[in-house]
Amino acid sequence: MFTGIGVALVTLFHDDRSLDAAGTADLAARLVDAGVRAVLVAGSTGEADTLDDDERCRLLDAVRARVPVPVLAGTGGTWAGQAARRTAAARDGGADAALVLSPRRVADPRPYYAEVAAAAGGLPLLAYHFPAVSAPGVPVELLPELPVVGTKDSSGDPERLLRTLSGWDRPVFPGAATLLSYAGPLGCPGAILALANAAPERCAAAFAGDPAAQLALTADHLAAQRAFPAGIKALTAARWGTSTVSRA
Repeated sequence: MFTGIGVALVTLFHDDRSLDAAGTADLAARLVDAGVRAVLVAGSTGEADTLDDDERCRLLDAVRARVPVPVLAGTGGTWAGQAARRTAAARDGGADAALVLSPRRVADPRPYYAEVAAAAGGLPLLAYHFPAVSAPGVPVELLPELPVVGTKDSSGDPERLLRTLSGWDRPVFPGAATLLSYAGPLGCPGAILALANAAPERCAAAFAGDPAAQLALTADHLAAQRAFPAGIKALTAARWGTSTVSRA
């Protein structure tokens, strides 16, 4: 799908909190110029829970028109039918893949992913494990049974990453900047990161195995975690002059 650093793109809003699709696409283009190799729209970092389905489509259209790299669309939902409709819309909108967050309070997500895959019409799917946002997440032992081409793991759990890489033969894309210098040398093809909104070059260096870059990311990582999404939006604004307005 891609190698290197992908960005979990923030969604920009105007002062009245209306969607700024053009501004978000401009940011995506600047990040690609800085070395980002893929762009995820309407993911957790993009305040997906606050976006209606029309806004998701507008974001995808705007970003897809501006960048020459793969564009992934977040399409998870609170139930399978919602996620299936969003995935079909992402396919029709030209997404290169869909990132499908697992449903909340569902221990066995296999039926959910099967319904989404049936609606995807061949669009590649990534299972999205992020228990801090949608517990309990995707059990490692069920990954081989899901109709997905890979997974994004935002748990930040190094043991889970080892278990996944040692027991599964599909791509794993970490979503935690704390694991970059660990994940790259272990064979992850890439990572999909919120912190790439503000520090794409340093993220790329850490993923390539540079321990100094990994350590240098610590302060930004901690700042980005504060009062989400205010922290990452403040870091992004400091780098690019973008809006800090949020719907959260």
